[in-house]
Amino acid sequence: MTIDLNADVGESFGAYSMGNDAALLELVSSANIACGAHAGDPTVMQRTIANAIAGGASLGAHPGYPDIQGFGRRSMAMSESEAYGWVLYQIGALQAFARAAGSALRHVKPHGALYNDAAKNPALARGIARAVRAAGGDLCLVGLPDCEMERAAKAVGIAYAREFFADRAYEDDGSLVPRSREGAVLHDEELCVRRVLRLIAEGRVETMSGKIIPISAETICLHGDNEKAVVFARLLAQALKDKGVEIRPFVPAVPG
Repeated sequence: MTIDLNADVGESFGAYSMGNDAALLELVSSANIACGAHAGDPTVMQRTIANAIAGGASLGAHPGYPDIQGFGRRSMAMSESEAYGWVLYQIGALQAFARAAGSALRHVKPHGALYNDAAKNPALARGIARAVRAAGGDLCLVGLPDCEMERAAKAVGIAYAREFFADRAYEDDGSLVPRSREGAVLHDEELCVRRVLRLIAEGRVETMSGKIIPISAETICLHGDNEKAVVFARLLAQALKDKGVEIRPFVPAVPG
């Protein structure tokens, strides 16, 4: 059995440092690197790519709404064409740094409010999927299972990887509980590990209301901005190893 662990990284900006990316990138198999819209800057992008390559993590773009002040966690009114342009712009910036380092991007995972909005908004989802296809390189789009982004990826003919959040509470419809609600982010590392192991063994998760729903995923997200991210990553990696589960980059769903 195998599973991918991905982490949102490269979210420092200027003099502001966030997360312990170098240590985290030694434990995960995929890196979602901020591209300068919600966080990150050219120096941080370059350094994070180097750390990801050194740690053996595959490279991915993490585009968000252009909202540095709100860390990309505030929704914006954006058309399909605007989403296309902003996402393609961010992918292209990170692609240049990846090529300069002798590597290439493998996937694209939208960040924060853009991710959650596109899961339910067909126009946003189409704009993002079109941008991923236009960027080339056989990039894979990462998002929630059975959402508008998965349908958009299929429509434009790009690969898609379904994602599970170890430290986020779920609604009964499979969407994420908004961060504005108490209990949306889980801080009990042991509970998060049990949720991941249940996902792998049973393909199910308990929602915030206590309902058990089916869920499938090729990749599991660990939030790099969490101060305990490295501790949790080590705990989860060991639990997976104990269960005979190998951590390695995801195999995306084939469009068709």
